[in-house]
Amino acid sequence: MKIYIRATAAISPQKTFGAVPFLTEPVTCAGNRLQTIEPDYTQLIDAKLLRRMSRIIKTGVATASACLREADENNPGGIITGTAYGCLEDTGVFLTQVIERNEELSPPTAFIQSTHNTVGAQIALLLKCHNYNNTFVHRGFSFESALLDALLLLKDQEAENVLVGSVDELTDTSFSILERFGLYRQAPVSNLDLYAEPEKGTIAGEGSAFFLLSNQYSPGTYAQLDGITTFYKPGNSKEAEKQIRAFLSAQETDIKDIDLVITGRNGDLREDVLYESLQDSVFSNKPLVNYKHLCGEYPTAVSFALWMAATILKTGTVPPVTGYSRAEENDIKKILIYNHYGHKHHSLLLVSQSAEDKR
Repeated sequence: MKIYIRATAAISPQKTFGAVPFLTEPVTCAGNRLQTIEPDYTQLIDAKLLRRMSRIIKTGVATASACLREADENNPGGIITGTAYGCLEDTGVFLTQVIERNEELSPPTAFIQSTHNTVGAQIALLLKCHNYNNTFVHRGFSFESALLDALLLLKDQEAENVLVGSVDELTDTSFSILERFGLYRQAPVSNLDLYAEPEKGTIAGEGSAFFLLSNQYSPGTYAQLDGITTFYKPGNSKEAEKQIRAFLSAQETDIKDIDLVITGRNGDLREDVLYESLQDSVFSNKPLVNYKHLCGEYPTAVSFALWMAATILKTGTVPPVTGYSRAEENDIKKILIYNHYGHKHHSLLLVSQSAEDKR
């Protein structure tokens, strides 16, 4: 059974939300942290409800609403979200209140909205959708797990379309904690120069991306999602290459059929060495592009890559800011996404132009 991406929307540190050019005006930031460009939420969410929503809930609900609006869908057969950190802002507020009140009679609102499934629940409440609703919190596999669950629903014909997406935020507190582990650059760097100046550490990011998946083709479909797989902590590049070839074989695809590879390079020389090794082996002679200099590094960043791949296939263009320099953009019909988070969580996604669009 074929699975199609009917619609998609993304809120990121770039101009990606709404009717905007496809990454033709990249946002430059000098530092070690990228923050999302937030839209006018009142165009999608009632102003009275906005007052009670934290930033991550606004971001997730707005992204999901925009995705559904594009597909003219009001009641998806399922809502599945992936998040690694959950609602960090509300979690911080609740914990601060507990300390300040000496663990006595803390207001429950921040606690209620700090749970990881808050975004998915809010989307369902606004839509009055009583269908399947699930949230995956699997660290660097959170979005991939949500995607796999959506594919199961569609292939088992338990739903005709499923809204699936991810959302993760970065707060001042979480950034300070993660920075102590040496994850981010010590010296400021422009995000567009991230790969030209490889060092230890990358730049932090955040964002949200949602997709409406369907087992039925419809006009305006972005792309076809052919397959997804994950693998944990490969011992070396040879093992990673073996996983890549096995995945492509399972999809009845040869590496020579891949027109574009989107990698999860993040500018950290310790983590990018794997991509560089694969570039000399299984990915040799293949055009490779990057995306984490646009959205930053976070556990569900691969959702931004999927949004980018789907938009490339629909528009027939590859933004030069990704590092693409070839001229044969219109020949791109099959894209492989390879990402890893922290050298532990590895995933592969295969996306292609739908067979119906090729006719």
